[in-house]
Amino acid sequence: MALVLTEEQTMLRDSARGLIGDKAPIAHLRKLRDERDATGFSRELWKSFTEMGFAGLLVPEEFGGSGLGCVEAGVVMEEIGRNLTPSPFLSTAVLAASALARGGSDAQKKAYLPKIADGSLIAALAVDEGAKHRPTKIALQATRAGNGFKLKGAKALVVDGHVADLLIVAARSAGNPGDVDGLTLFLVDPKAKGVSIERTVMVDAHNAARISLDNVEVDTDHVLGEVDRGGALLEGVLNVGRAAVAAEMLGVADEAFGRTVAYLKERKQFGKLIGEFQALQHRAAHLYTEIEIVRAAVLKALQAIDTDPENAGFAVSVAKAKAGTVATLAVQEGVQMHGGMGMTDQFDVGLFMKRARVLQELFGDANYHAEALAAWKKY
Repeated sequence: MALVLTEEQTMLRDSARGLIGDKAPIAHLRKLRDERDATGFSRELWKSFTEMGFAGLLVPEEFGGSGLGCVEAGVVMEEIGRNLTPSPFLSTAVLAASALARGGSDAQKKAYLPKIADGSLIAALAVDEGAKHRPTKIALQATRAGNGFKLKGAKALVVDGHVADLLIVAARSAGNPGDVDGLTLFLVDPKAKGVSIERTVMVDAHNAARISLDNVEVDTDHVLGEVDRGGALLEGVLNVGRAAVAAEMLGVADEAFGRTVAYLKERKQFGKLIGEFQALQHRAAHLYTEIEIVRAAVLKALQAIDTDPENAGFAVSVAKAKAGTVATLAVQEGVQMHGGMGMTDQFDVGLFMKRARVLQELFGDANYHAEALAAWKKY
């Protein structure tokens, strides 16, 4: 499959670029940050996303969505990254929609997918429990009780967890932390007895939450997929999220690069534009080639998920690892080439650095995915 967007995907990219660039430029993030907005994103903007059909990109047509694929979702994520836009698109339209579409029962799909498509439901995936992404280390316990389960434990870095109307919680229903098997996904009402949520504002001014569950009761109707066999479903959903985050990092890197090149063409030192200095030209050229490699890797990963999801893990890990290292390089070069001013809040390039750092950790950093690639090669 050619590593280029189709005409329809290009039109979607242009629509997303126009909407997000017009209604949610970086000044939008600054406004939310400085006003300490309780929600952390604009519900008016999310309404616009819904009207454009973005919220339902991964929702099947029979449930009110577009029934499109991960390439289309990645196109939108890249534009979100380009503008550092706070939005529940990743948590709800990508992760939750994928989880429900792949593992939900007919009743669960009918109950939740139309609400995701029309923008009335915000959902969040709760997976990680420590400082690093280690899905097989899940320890939150799901103990059988009556006609269901009791959930006890805590989750960290739950993106948009503070505003979620629905939580998708990964829990251990069998085995021990570290076992691949024994995981189950549950649909949990955040207002249920025993659920406590603490909002955390991250360094990039985006939002996540710490969530504690103290013997939260859920019945079997709220199990997503199969009991004890949720590992494969979870990994598939995480791969969708990882590829989407890689697409966002591509947007972050590309925009940081573009702003840096523009600065090289206007800043003068020793009577010359600094972009005339060969050393800076070499660094900019190297960064450009690295970003183009990421662009190809991300598109390949998104295409792989759409065409062969069971075997897409290799391409996804390549994209996430490469996007993480290159986004880090792009923002570091951006700050350095801006000089001392690059370290100030006056210049937006520092905001790109903060966002890149968070995205690098989300759903596995470059080291995590390098280890995953090594395991693929071995087996």
